[in-house]
Amino acid sequence: MEKIYLSIIIPAYNEEKRIGRTLLEIDSYLTQQDYSYEIIVISDGAKDKTVQIVNKFTEMIKNLRIIDNKKNHGKGWVVRQGMMEAKGKYCLFMDADNATTIDHFEKMIPFFKKGYQVVIGSRDKKDAAGAEQAVAQSFFKRQLGNFGNLLIQLMVVPGVWDTQCGFKAFTNKASKDIFERCLIDRWGFDIEVLALAKKLGHRIGMIPVNWINDPSSHVGWKGYLRTFWELLRIRWNFIIGRYK
Repeated sequence: MEKIYLSIIIPAYNEEKRIGRTLLEIDSYLTQQDYSYEIIVISDGAKDKTVQIVNKFTEMIKNLRIIDNKKNHGKGWVVRQGMMEAKGKYCLFMDADNATTIDHFEKMIPFFKKGYQVVIGSRDKKDAAGAEQAVAQSFFKRQLGNFGNLLIQLMVVPGVWDTQCGFKAFTNKASKDIFERCLIDRWGFDIEVLALAKKLGHRIGMIPVNWINDPSSHVGWKGYLRTFWELLRIRWNFIIGRYK
């Protein structure tokens, strides 16, 4: 049996308008590469036609499958589910809106060859020169993000200016090592993943991404408040030793 080189995990909640285009772009790129891959879409209790659309695409896109959760658990929960299912040598999760395109993975490969176990995309030039946002977020979201990042660095993940970019890859061993310990089910899971990676001694590399903001993003101001609360939970979990 051929060993899978890359596993791509795509969390999806009510993505019927975007998932088809994203899958076609991923397939168009990967069919030109010389490595094997699998694409795993995880429905987070979608109430629209996300699952039906992905099922139709499984007939034309090889190595594509969907995990259909009937209940909504949160992005962190379904990414964790996908990571534990993934068989690839490298495991990448990316957003269903294709804000960071799959070709960015090529920038990650040199880091893995140098022995890094975790490589993340960043939209902040302080993390990686050349990072940019082709379509910027609103002023409100940028200010919330800047304030939140200062807290994140102060409390759990020093040295990373963009913890929330939805484009992160791991060696298979590191992905299992990290995600089996995760406790956060929603937006704050990115912070937890990086905090655990640092705590476990995994080397983290960062690549610049050209990120395209989608104005129909599911993340609203309530999501920012929830993430702040989850940040406090992560800090407390470390203090009381909940992460084994």
